[in-house]
Amino acid sequence: MAVSKMADRILDLPGLLEDLVSQGYISRPDANRLIGTPRTAEQAQMHPLTYIASCELPNLKKPGKALDAATLTQWLADTSSHGLYHIDPLKVNVAAVTEVMSFQFAKRHQILCVEASKEMLLVATAQPYTAGWEEQLEHTSGRTVQRVVADPADIKRYCTEFYSLAHSITGASGLKGTSGANNFEQLLELGNLKDPEANDQHIVNIVDWLLQHAFDQRASDIHIEPRRDIGRIRFRIDGILHPIHELPDAVNAAVTSRLKILGRMNVAEKRKPQDGRIKTKRPDGSEVELRLSTLPTAFGEKLVMRIFDPEVLARSYNDLGLAGDDLERWQTMLGRPNGIVLVTGPTGSGKTTTLYTALKQLASTEVNVSTIEDPIEMVEESFNQTQVHHSIGLDFAAGIRTLMRQDPDIIMVGEIRDLETAQMAVQAALTGHLVISTL
Repeated sequence: MAVSKMADRILDLPGLLEDLVSQGYISRPDANRLIGTPRTAEQAQMHPLTYIASCELPNLKKPGKALDAATLTQWLADTSSHGLYHIDPLKVNVAAVTEVMSFQFAKRHQILCVEASKEMLLVATAQPYTAGWEEQLEHTSGRTVQRVVADPADIKRYCTEFYSLAHSITGASGLKGTSGANNFEQLLELGNLKDPEANDQHIVNIVDWLLQHAFDQRASDIHIEPRRDIGRIRFRIDGILHPIHELPDAVNAAVTSRLKILGRMNVAEKRKPQDGRIKTKRPDGSEVELRLSTLPTAFGEKLVMRIFDPEVLARSYNDLGLAGDDLERWQTMLGRPNGIVLVTGPTGSGKTTTLYTALKQLASTEVNVSTIEDPIEMVEESFNQTQVHHSIGLDFAAGIRTLMRQDPDIIMVGEIRDLETAQMAVQAALTGHLVISTL
């Protein structure tokens, strides 16, 4: 099925099912059942490939497995003689790809530019047998177009996300566009401010996208870093920082102000470091807590947010990758009545996650488990948790000293940062307690 022969074919449910039956992926009765089953309004709006994947039909070529979106997308790429492309939002330059075509154009043709260079545009499509848009895009952009096939659900999702983000940034900063300058002048007039206001709806949208994107990517930290003319956003994922986006400097300052407001910090104070916390909810209702820290730099305030996701902190040993001999050695160490167990590794490597998983396994009605943390990263009812307060002299060392008089069996020290804390932790381990901590 070459594109040239079927240039104007729009994929529909009966046609796709017929192809899948003829190529031995699904049975004729399953195909007939799908065609005869009425679809809801939401299902009718789905790309037919996405709808077929949602029905989880048996994959006749892989007995025991369902025909999922990944298999169907690979099949579509193979049969249309296009390359398969997995859209990774961490690698997409949103500003560059949203400039090459309008949202309406992308939505109408079910396409999304995923890479843009001076000579070429890489465009992901969910309709590989339509070619009318390609010549038009090459003419308006002055670049050649290379087409790839991607999961239709991904194209629909990221198309909305990318263009929504680009629209909010343009609206907040007055970037050159159809009416960007006028909008920005009106914003200045209404707000009587030099920079976009932190409570402006565009800024609210950008912050909402930023947090949701970080949650989706399972980031442990968000860095918002001011530079001379731009603000740089990076996520730490699995211990490595990934560049995410660049914002105009005025928008970057407004985003920082918005986050400081949410974290109940002093927005006017930009000369000294501050700390704050935000508790938010995901769309599915689960709570996520963020710890904020600001630092004055040469070009403005740098803001770092540490994400404390209860789901991430409450993992099983299997989820952490501990198995076999490693798990046996780990459990042997934790099973001893006294001593000190240290978990070490770089930022974001999972030290605290490992400690919480261990404590949840150890905590029972027979033992007294107590922690001293800065901050308390996850509230857990099965053990006693204490928060460090430097302003009143309650640091890690003082906390351990107090916990020693609380008849503990197991003590968890959030982090050993200084000599005094190290001495107290070792002393506790030598006097009949099991101490676990991080370095």
